[in-house]
Amino acid sequence: MQPNFKRRRLLGTAALALPALGGGIPSAFAQDAREALGTKQGGAATGGVHPLTKLMQAHPAPLRAELSGVHPRVFTTAAGLEQLRQRARGSHSAIWQKALSGLVAMRAEPEASPAQTRRAQNTVGIGMVGAALAYKIEGDARYLEAAKRYMDAAVSYPVWGYTFSKPDIDLAAGHLLYGLGTAYDLLFDVLSVEERTRYREKLVRHARIMAAHFSPKPGKSYSYSQNHCFIPISGLAVAAYAVFDEVPEAAGWAALSRAIFTQVLSVASPDGYFYEGVEYWIFSMPWIIHGLDAFAHAAGDDMYDLPALRKAHLYMAHSITPNGQDIFDFGDAFEGPVTRSRVGHEPDRTHPGGKLHSNYNLLYRLAQRFGNPEAQGVAAWMDSLGHICAEDFWSLQWYEPSIKPTPMSAIPPHHHFDDLGTVYWRSDWSSKATAFAFRAGPPEGHHAASLIGKMPDWHLSMGHSHPDAGSFILFGGGSYLTGPKGYAGIPSSKISNTLLVDGQGQANEGGGHDAFEGYPYARLDSIRITKLTLGKDHADIVADLTGAYRLELGIEKLERRLSFARGAWTTSDTMRASKPVVLTAQVHGDREIRQLDERSFLVEGQPSALKVEARTKAAAAVVEPGFVVSAGPPGNVDKGPKQQRGNVLRISLPASRQATLVTGMKF
Repeated sequence: MQPNFKRRRLLGTAALALPALGGGIPSAFAQDAREALGTKQGGAATGGVHPLTKLMQAHPAPLRAELSGVHPRVFTTAAGLEQLRQRARGSHSAIWQKALSGLVAMRAEPEASPAQTRRAQNTVGIGMVGAALAYKIEGDARYLEAAKRYMDAAVSYPVWGYTFSKPDIDLAAGHLLYGLGTAYDLLFDVLSVEERTRYREKLVRHARIMAAHFSPKPGKSYSYSQNHCFIPISGLAVAAYAVFDEVPEAAGWAALSRAIFTQVLSVASPDGYFYEGVEYWIFSMPWIIHGLDAFAHAAGDDMYDLPALRKAHLYMAHSITPNGQDIFDFGDAFEGPVTRSRVGHEPDRTHPGGKLHSNYNLLYRLAQRFGNPEAQGVAAWMDSLGHICAEDFWSLQWYEPSIKPTPMSAIPPHHHFDDLGTVYWRSDWSSKATAFAFRAGPPEGHHAASLIGKMPDWHLSMGHSHPDAGSFILFGGGSYLTGPKGYAGIPSSKISNTLLVDGQGQANEGGGHDAFEGYPYARLDSIRITKLTLGKDHADIVADLTGAYRLELGIEKLERRLSFARGAWTTSDTMRASKPVVLTAQVHGDREIRQLDERSFLVEGQPSALKVEARTKAAAAVVEPGFVVSAGPPGNVDKGPKQQRGNVLRISLPASRQATLVTGMKF
């Protein structure tokens, strides 16, 4: 889609200067008091010229000369729109009609100011883009009117985002910078002078605030791998190119955005795994794509070619359970039993119409960029499952029909994401498959351990990862048999199928949303899969979990082995400690867990259930409610209410310095 233009440089560095805004710049509120999302001032040993400043000077990513004074230009041109019109009337007719039927701006009015309902402003940002593109393709005034209603709503909001949490510098601001910037660019030729001025002034005001907040300073660091960093910056990049030749400061915004994106891409896991979990891939990956597309098209600066993006389709393929609508939900991903029950309000967001909102059309773009039939095949498979996309309208530009999809049957049904230490295995790609997943790696991958010391401007923010090393998720007989409890305000090992030592979990859990805050990453890096065999009808995984547990717990060696053969799973946990400790294994259930006899339990499910057997004679078992501290409101995510999500079976051995605990499971 996007030409691979040569990078161009601005003459001089004056355009890199960012405005010094006095007063009015909002202070940042973290997810909770312990988290630094986006930026953190102080403590970073950057010294001398900040790394971002160097990147801004080396790669300013200016607007392509031939696009100066031209609109649209951020994602396409007038000639590109004509090609899209032809697609909409021909090869992509069905795709386009589906997109038109789902345009949010045609279904609902934008929320009135100040629009503080959760995610309301995000929806406004996406809504105006869809309506603006629809108008440029269809020429129907109804779409133009809808786009303007949404643009006017954005202008009316005094604060972009939540007034009480990171106002004007966080996720909603990123959505609205993207939305208003894209709509302004697409509709430029049909807007009146007054409308252009009004939209541009609002866009510039918020771009200035965003740029001032993210501009490099001595001692300043960034959570490059975290969505609260790159989502706002993606929006800033789009806004910069939308007004590039009208606002001198926009060159600096583009250079800053490009510099931050360079670091974002540098820390991405090379195995394609997304450490914040599937829900955050769905939420976050659009902003990686939009940012990269803006650089590629508007600046001729293609930054796509990374292993992380070339392999992203494998992460999504293996993350979907055989029923096609649930996920292997490691980390902050949905709400476990609550989501799977499809009860309450959340399914309207996660599973509209009963189908997973997966944003699979992002894989169309990756397939297009890399000419990858496998990525195209995964997208086609997800489409066949009825999945939903928030921005279906971009499929008109992203879907390349000349790339013939690889059938899922040709993709190996098991995969080891070796950087994140996560293994997926399934018997086949059918809905009747047996499948499981197992995690044993550091929260941001092994690659992070080597990068931390080299990137003083990067600080880790791992709140969406859970202290779940050694945990597993099982699916069989058409049922999600056992797995974690989902998104948590305070993540804990107690909500995953992993091990407890004296009732305690991993890392520094319990102190807030980030269980890894202050925990040595070198110890986390020692968590790893040491042996792995994946066959057609069997699997055997051995993992060293020692580094997951605090030194004071006394663990000298802790190894978990998960084996699968003849339709059954076995965990064998071997521990050596410096003092007597109680070792506990856990198996979670969405529904009731019934005791069958002294050593056997049934984790109820529908249509299949999981039978669990404590095979070590000295073991004692107890069934308890599966409580979770659920997520609180933005800015206070660790202050959510305590909530029961199913139940949990805990199998423990008496305190000892050496022990082996064996558990069998079969559906």
